[in-house]
Amino acid sequence: MASHQDFVDYVAEQLREAGAIRSRKMFGEYGLYCDGMFFAVICDNQFFVKVTPAGEEAFPHLPKAPPYEGAKDYIWVEDVDDRDTMTALTRLTCLALQDQPKKRRK
Repeated sequence: MASHQDFVDYVAEQLREAGAIRSRKMFGEYGLYCDGMFFAVICDNQFFVKVTPAGEEAFPHLPKAPPYEGAKDYIWVEDVDDRDTMTALTRLTCLALQDQPKKRRK
């Protein structure tokens, strides 16, 4: 089941204090960017954030699951009404991702 644009818009609105949030349609689902950094996906109207050590340490209670078949685990934020958790996780994740070395495309 593909995600609905109104759900994507709601998640982006919930994250407005984390930075400039933008969504991009990808393979029938959505990728999310914060200040230009790819950090999350929305699949089947569910919000998944990339796993980083900082995110895992700060939010050990959040489950991990693959957003789609064959994907690596992401942190699954089930309660998209919890703006504070979503914002804090997004900020931590994006800071951690900025510090990672850039991968070269082959």
